Amino acid sequence: MDNIAGQKSALTWAVHISVAVLVVLWLFPTVGLFVSSFRTTDQISTGGWWKALFPAEQNLTIRAAGPDAQAEVDGLYVIEGQLFDAGKDATISAWGISSRAIDAFAPGDAAELRRGGTITVDEVGNYRLENTEAFSGNRGQRVFVTATTPPEFTFSNYNRVLFGGDASENMGRAFISTLTVTIPATIIPILIAAFAAYALAWMDFPGRALLIAIVVGLLVVPLQLALIPLLKLHLGIGIGKGYLGVWLAHTGFGLPLAIYLLRNYMVGLPRDIIENARVDGATDFQIFTKIILPLSFPALASFAIFQFLWTWNDLLVAKVFLIDATGQTTVMTNRIVEMLGTRGGNWEILATAGFVSMAVPLLVFFAMQKYLVRGLLAGSVK
Repeated sequence: MDNIAGQKSALTWAVHISVAVLVVLWLFPTVGLFVSSFRTTDQISTGGWWKALFPAEQNLTIRAAGPDAQAEVDGLYVIEGQLFDAGKDATISAWGISSRAIDAFAPGDAAELRRGGTITVDEVGNYRLENTEAFSGNRGQRVFVTATTPPEFTFSNYNRVLFGGDASENMGRAFISTLTVTIPATIIPILIAAFAAYALAWMDFPGRALLIAIVVGLLVVPLQLALIPLLKLHLGIGIGKGYLGVWLAHTGFGLPLAIYLLRNYMVGLPRDIIENARVDGATDFQIFTKIILPLSFPALASFAIFQFLWTWNDLLVAKVFLIDATGQTTVMTNRIVEMLGTRGGNWEILATAGFVSMAVPLLVFFAMQKYLVRGLLAGSVK
């Protein structure tokens, strides 16, 4: 009597709670990466992404204008300016001119400069340097400020990552290269696997059971075992340094699962439909294209999601089979790895690059996720 109408069992509630926890665990880093991709370096250094909507206290190092900006006023040489960029509303609580005492002065205080003269900084960042003698040197005075800044978001990170001139940051070319690898590497195995799955499901020929057993066995073979032999083969026939080699590699590694998944789905389709079509004189090719393919769309979409995600996020196969010394065919995963080495301190750039890499798989998954469960359950029930 535990599962009477209108009541839910404890197991149902446990499942719902578990799913909710998993969703939160998945969303937490994804939202964090998205928010961080719009923050500046200074904002990221002040705290986690969950503080992005609140004012933050920062320790900043800013250099005042150089001697070229000085002017003579009433017998004094004066340099005036603003420490913060235009439109940046910040409030200074303390400042200093030495890294050993960054909070030595309060806003409005005057500090003695080491080379003579004084500097004054007010609460909103206006500064004034005065000296009885002309200022010399090539650079302006360095000022350390402790300031409270409002939330700040910018699109410059995306502009820098997608269209930046620095090759180590430019993800635009890597984005195109990744699409060039992923789309054919998703379509080719689907086409081949669909024909093979139909043959294994509905055509009688000697050795069919053995072929099915081989396909199942290939599912458990680690792809790492085939990397070096396959690369030697590709180099031997001249396709080891371009897109063709990586397309064929992804096709070979993805075919066992594709054939297994599609065959299980096709064998569960109503036999009467196929037999009636054969009675009406339809050939196997006509049955395949006019009946089987339309009915197998959930399974095709399910495998397409998996293959697209695996290929898009792949690093190992691209590293091995897409040999490129110029960087013209570098995929996004490899570009991010390179950025980790050259831009390890630029968290805003890394966050933006990471989210750009995630955006397309997220769109593909949410656009086709309704077919995912139907495809995965193919053949499991009758």
